[in-house]
Amino acid sequence: MVPRSEKEKLKHGNPVLVTTTRGPIIENRHTGALAIADSHGKIRDAWGDIERPILPRSSVKMIQALPLMESGAADAMGLTDEHLALACASHEGASAHTTRVTAWLASMGLDETALLCGPQPPRDRAMKTAGIPASRILNNCSGKHTGFLAYSRHIGASQDAYLDPSAQVQRDIAQVFVETTHCDAPPGYGIDGCSAPNFIASVAGVARAMARFAAPAQDARGAAMIRLRDAMRAHPVLMSGEGRACAALIEASDGRAVVKTGADGVFTGIVPEKGVGFCLKIDDGNTAAAEALCAAVLVHLDVLDDAHPAVERYAGTPIRNFNGEVCGERRVTLPA
Repeated sequence: MVPRSEKEKLKHGNPVLVTTTRGPIIENRHTGALAIADSHGKIRDAWGDIERPILPRSSVKMIQALPLMESGAADAMGLTDEHLALACASHEGASAHTTRVTAWLASMGLDETALLCGPQPPRDRAMKTAGIPASRILNNCSGKHTGFLAYSRHIGASQDAYLDPSAQVQRDIAQVFVETTHCDAPPGYGIDGCSAPNFIASVAGVARAMARFAAPAQDARGAAMIRLRDAMRAHPVLMSGEGRACAALIEASDGRAVVKTGADGVFTGIVPEKGVGFCLKIDDGNTAAAEALCAAVLVHLDVLDDAHPAVERYAGTPIRNFNGEVCGERRVTLPA
């Protein structure tokens, strides 16, 4: 990581954080914003416009799962850490995911027709090879939606409209989102790929929420945060998938960090031993750039070493042609 020229800033002020080279030139420049916060709400480090509103997408599923924990629903239903990891998951639809979500639904007398997330083709290679068709149970958010259904049942709300922004389930999630990110109430929202409301906050606000998960208060919410956080790091493959960036980086850090991706270039991170959390957003939504920056942030926080294979895989990825020859690389730069 080396300082970057001010000339690489775009007019909106966000710096170039990730570049890809090919031969002697920089072929792509990815601008973005990054905030690292502590549990007192102080922004420790920042790059770019961290107050710009974003849709954090799936990177905040642990916030969306807080009502499930705080209400007592998880304990009343005997949910294990595997269930909680799935509630926070963007999974790849492998059998390890689908069998568990199916069983969870069955325990409530439901099947996948209760899920309102829409059908999705499998991303898991074995499922693709087997020709498994798209289904709701394969949706990467099926665990989150099953968590919504569990919470809805616990509070006696209708399970047919749990995604409606005016439904009690989503109103409760919105309130928790406001309280943890300190965004406006009621928060604005966009509709996510799984049809759930995705509430708007700033990069800084989401980073502060992640810092609270890193060093929670000694109260009921803090206990809920710890349970969700620890479930994610205990079961990174259930929360993500074999070989995917979230699972790979959690495993590389030996659980010292919990990271969670979101669509269109968002990543969040929770680092309990440092008492910090972070949020990043790549402006053009490039997933590879977001993964690279996430790995670099873990190096910046001394959670991973620059030479770790996982860091080299994501933050310094060689670009190869069809003959396997290295013809470029991906580089991360955190401006001084």
